[in-house]
Amino acid sequence: METDTEVPARAYAYRVGQRLRAIRRQKGLSLQEVESTSSQEFKASVLGAYERGERIISVSRLQRLAGLYNVPVDQLLPRATERLGHLANGSDDGPVNGGPCGALPEKVTFDLTRIDAVADAELEMLCRYLTSIVMQRQDFNGRVLTIRGDDMRTMAGLMGIDARDLLCRLDAIQLRVTPDA
Repeated sequence: METDTEVPARAYAYRVGQRLRAIRRQKGLSLQEVESTSSQEFKASVLGAYERGERIISVSRLQRLAGLYNVPVDQLLPRATERLGHLANGSDDGPVNGGPCGALPEKVTFDLTRIDAVADAELEMLCRYLTSIVMQRQDFNGRVLTIRGDDMRTMAGLMGIDARDLLCRLDAIQLRVTPDA
């Protein structure tokens, strides 16, 4: 039987693992390449277990991995805006009072005129996804594209970040058309 602290700890380990995987993939590295680059310090099987949240990485190993990836240590950790409660029960209800960017809407509209100006490597995957939707729909108006909120959750999950964090980032670079606009 799990204790009250084991569920949030497992959920947090899973989120740390998602961040580790996202950063490794951004660097274009396979698990085997990390093992080789680290002179076998980070075995592929162990790193995979960290990424799946099956093992908890120590602070010192996290620091060494950050050095290997050439990123600040805090980038390997889940964002502070994520609440352990919704991670533990698997829901994505959002932060209390909707958070700074609000709750995830049913539909998200993008300003396609700004897509070429995106200089964020992590958001490039999202831009490629949006471009593929334009091609599939053969919707070449070139101004806006609307996708479902569930698709945003999926993209955020693939990127290893929270969907509301993704919305905030899109708002910051004015890629999302907000309802107020």
